[in-house]
Amino acid sequence: MFNDCIIMAGGSGTRLWPASSSQLPKQFLPMGDRCFFSAAVDRALSVIDRDGSGRVIIIAGKAHVPHIVKACRNYPPEDLNRLLLIPEPEAKNTAPAIACAAVYTDWMTGKERNMLVLTSDHIIGPLEKFKVDAAAAEAFAQADKLAVFGITPTRPETGYGYIETETLLSTKSEQPEVYAVASFREKPDREQAERFMKAGNFYWNSGMFAFSSKFIINEFRQKAPSVILPFGKLRAPDERSVRTERGLRILWEWLDLDEAYREAEAISFDYAIAEKCSQTVMVKAGFDWTDVGSWDEYAVLMGMGAGNVKHAEGTEVFQTESKNCFVDSDIPVALIGAEDLVVAVRSGKNGGNGTVLISKRGETQKVREIVKQIKEKGRTELL
Repeated sequence: MFNDCIIMAGGSGTRLWPASSSQLPKQFLPMGDRCFFSAAVDRALSVIDRDGSGRVIIIAGKAHVPHIVKACRNYPPEDLNRLLLIPEPEAKNTAPAIACAAVYTDWMTGKERNMLVLTSDHIIGPLEKFKVDAAAAEAFAQADKLAVFGITPTRPETGYGYIETETLLSTKSEQPEVYAVASFREKPDREQAERFMKAGNFYWNSGMFAFSSKFIINEFRQKAPSVILPFGKLRAPDERSVRTERGLRILWEWLDLDEAYREAEAISFDYAIAEKCSQTVMVKAGFDWTDVGSWDEYAVLMGMGAGNVKHAEGTEVFQTESKNCFVDSDIPVALIGAEDLVVAVRSGKNGGNGTVLISKRGETQKVREIVKQIKEKGRTELL
């Protein structure tokens, strides 16, 4: 079991724009009767030391605090007492978030802690298989390794980073396969992705990591001092710095945290640490993993099938002679003779700007090109 889990709950999640935005990222969108973030909390609680001082550290932007409080409101007190939210003063990518949590843990305990970093916007299951793989990663973290989780690719995907593996390290057939990592590869073009698939030793990078606190702090000091040194200047917060909102403990008053974030280099954990670490291993995931990186994937998640018009919960749709469409809207939508479309509408009635996305099914990955155009025109208020 892990001593601590870190849940990275920042980011804007623009691949599901306009439903997902800087104010309401993908991790807080509904997934049935839950949201992506709530499922991540469930995973974290399942792998921490429940008999000891196990806890879950949530790192997210200040603007997202209300969403996190809402998502955590139904957890029992014994679970809420293990959660701590650290609001980020500004978004600086994943390396500063992880460094901040590691330094906080080191200060508050003074002991070596095994830590697991989880994403908050993926679908992972079943839980029992995830726990088995997490246990394998924890064993390597104890041995001063950086453990990552690799997903067996099912297609030559150009939207994910890849992990190249070499030697098989695990020898027991009943345990997950664990490999030494040869390299990390950034998002490839189509030709490269097809080569990775054929090679058979490349896996999608899930963005989840395991390590010990002392090991990772030392890695930061050696490989990314511009990330961790600003946090080393902070004084350890005390319990008076923590406020409780609806049972959730929030570290609101960490003196000079704003300045530390301003000074810390904005860089991903992959670039800062993982790609440079010589002690990295990969656990081949036995669990199912879905990134839900497009409206097409989200539509399938919400029950979209062939021949029907499906809509997100709370969306009112009127249609005639339409098929193979998915609608997610906060105002009523009417379809006439529509076919193979994804329609996403945010009217702005709850604040913000009204925006509409209309895409052919199978083309929704190209929303990134729309987001790029919006940024180039200086219309970031639409995001």
